[in-house]
Amino acid sequence: MLKGFKDFIMRGNVIDLAVGIIIGAAFTEVVNALVNNILNPLIGAIFGKPDLSGLWNITLRAATETQEASVLSVGGFLNAVLQFLIVAAALYFAIVMPLNRLAERRKKGEEPEPEAPAEDVLLLQEIRDLLVVQNQNRG
Repeated sequence: MLKGFKDFIMRGNVIDLAVGIIIGAAFTEVVNALVNNILNPLIGAIFGKPDLSGLWNITLRAATETQEASVLSVGGFLNAVLQFLIVAAALYFAIVMPLNRLAERRKKGEEPEPEAPAEDVLLLQEIRDLLVVQNQNRG
């Protein structure tokens, strides 16, 4: 049982997943720093407030002793959209564009194709083939 667990942990895709999560968390910090330290001051200079979350707030219902006020926050939504666009742009320019260029170079023959499929891909193909045979035997 412990050997199986060790094999599972040492499998490449589990380690890749862990690395991806860690890089994603670090990337989130970079995006937050960009928004908080560069974009928000620019927004503050333009709109007079440090970020968009306080802009265009519309109170729909006043606060009572038992309930908070209902506030429609257009600025908060715009803030979220802006952060999404920053993340999307960073992913596009840091990951998608270089991978597209690599694919173009492979089509032109400038970059060699990767070796045979990885072990996990071969295993998935075998499982797929077995499921197809199993479904054919049922019918």
